Amino acid sequence: MFQQKISRRPPTLAATQSSVGRDIQRLTDMARLQFDALLQTITVDALNHPRDLTGYLAEREGVTRGTAGKALKKMVDGGWLLREGRSRPTFRPGVQRQVVRSYALAGLEEHLPWKRDFSPAFELPVHVRRIAQHAFTELLNNAIDHSGGRQATVSMRCNGQHLHLLVSDDGCGVFEKIGAEYGIDDPQEAMLELSKGKLTTAPGNHSGRGLFFTSRLADIFDLHANQFAFQHSQWARRDWLRNNPAKRPGTAVFMSIALDTPRTLEQVLQQHSSGDSAVTDFARTVVPLRLIGRDDNPLLSRSQGRRVVSRLQEFAIAELDFSGVNEIGQAFADEVFRVFARAHPDLRLEAHNMNPAVAAMVAGARAS
Repeated sequence: MFQQKISRRPPTLAATQSSVGRDIQRLTDMARLQFDALLQTITVDALNHPRDLTGYLAEREGVTRGTAGKALKKMVDGGWLLREGRSRPTFRPGVQRQVVRSYALAGLEEHLPWKRDFSPAFELPVHVRRIAQHAFTELLNNAIDHSGGRQATVSMRCNGQHLHLLVSDDGCGVFEKIGAEYGIDDPQEAMLELSKGKLTTAPGNHSGRGLFFTSRLADIFDLHANQFAFQHSQWARRDWLRNNPAKRPGTAVFMSIALDTPRTLEQVLQQHSSGDSAVTDFARTVVPLRLIGRDDNPLLSRSQGRRVVSRLQEFAIAELDFSGVNEIGQAFADEVFRVFARAHPDLRLEAHNMNPAVAAMVAGARAS
C-alpha cells in the first residue's frame, strides 16, 4: 500500500530565534522572581493591591504578567493567597501569612512598627493578639535599649496553627552585655541570672520583666547570642535548656505560640505573683539549676551557691529546680539553705525535683 511521505519543513531562523528568545526571557524572569523573597511581602502586597496584584508584581519585579501570574498561582495553591474571580481576579491574604521588616534602631518607637506594619496583616484570636503585641514590643524594645546595635529585623509568620515571631539585631549580644554589666564571664551563668527575671542592664528605665514573661507566654522560646543558645518550652518542665546556637552576630529571639492556646497574658502574670489579687506583682521565680549544675560541673562550692541565690531576695518566693542535677556539695547546700536562708527569713526558698542524694544534702543543711 502506497504511503505518502510527509516532509517536515525545518524551522526558519526567525522562528528559532523567537523560541530561544522566549526561553531566555522565561529563565531570566524566573531568576528575577525569587519565590522565597516574594513570600516575605506577598501578605502586605495582597492587602495593598487586591485588584491589580498581577500587574503590580510584574512591574515591581521586572517580569512578564505571565510569569507573575504563575507565581501567584503557586501562592494560591500553597495557601498564601485567596483568589476570587477569573478574568479580573481579586486577591486576599490566605491562611499562610508573613511580614518581614528591618528598622534602624536610632529613634525607633517599638509600638509604631506593630501598629503600622504587622497588626493589620494578621487575623488572630483576641488573646493571642494581646500576647503577640506584648512579645513584639518587648523584644523590639530590648533591641532598641540594650543591644547597642544599629538595626533590627522582625519577621512574623502565621500558618493557620501557630504564630512565629523572630526579632534579631546586630548588637553586641545579650550575654556579652550582661557579662559587662554584672561581671559574669560564663554565658551559662548569665543565662541563669536572666532566667530568674528582674535582671536589666538599664535599671533606670526597665524592671527586668520583659524577657522573663515573654518567654513564658510562648510554647517555644529560643534565645541566641554570643555563640550560645537556650530554649524555654512549655512541655520540657518549663525551664531553660541548652540548644544549638545560630552562628550570627547580635541577639536573635524566636518564639512560637499555638493559635488555640488557652494561655493568656493575665494568667502568666498571675502565675508569678505572690497572691490572687496581685496580678501585676512579680514575686515568684523559678531557678533552673541544670543550666550550671551539669555532671561535668557539679554544684559543690560556696561561690556557686552565692551565684544561685544572687538577687533572690528581690522575690517573695524562689523555687530552686534541681531537675537534671545529680550531685551537690555540703558547702553549696550550706551556703544556700542555711547561710542565705537565715539572712533572708522573709523569702520562701523552695527546692523541687531533687534526687535522694540531693534531697539528703539539702535536708542536712536546713537541719543545721
